[in-house]
Amino acid sequence: MQQLTFTTLIRAPRERVWDTMLEDPTYREWTRPFCEGSYYEGSWDEGSTIRFLSPSGEGMVATIARSQRPEFVSIKHLGFVANGKDDTESEAVTSWAPAYENYRLETEGDATRVTVTQDMQEDYVAMMEDKWPKALEALRALCEGRKA
Repeated sequence: MQQLTFTTLIRAPRERVWDTMLEDPTYREWTRPFCEGSYYEGSWDEGSTIRFLSPSGEGMVATIARSQRPEFVSIKHLGFVANGKDDTESEAVTSWAPAYENYRLETEGDATRVTVTQDMQEDYVAMMEDKWPKALEALRALCEGRKA
């Protein structure tokens, strides 16, 4: 497992970045680089279960390990969602789970520094290094009120 880190500076206050990042309509927009049509089911409240799904309903199941609006959210990935069921116990899952994905939002003058750290299996590192900058640029464009 490798920990990846990505960062961007967004010319908007933390509260706006937080809301844009996590509210359903805008979440669907900025996460398109990972999977067109992806969405989540659940809540960003600490302790809540959340599922990150593709249009076919396949994806990941997680819990929100920590949520401090508008500063920090930690997602604890627990397994896969396949055929409408959560898989948190198969060998394919236990080889990597749990894995964390953390978002830190820090004020820098009139802007917000977003830093993402993500535990990642070696097989997916190159893909994530390609996708994350595109996703963060889309988030930045949404927060700043412009097109990506």
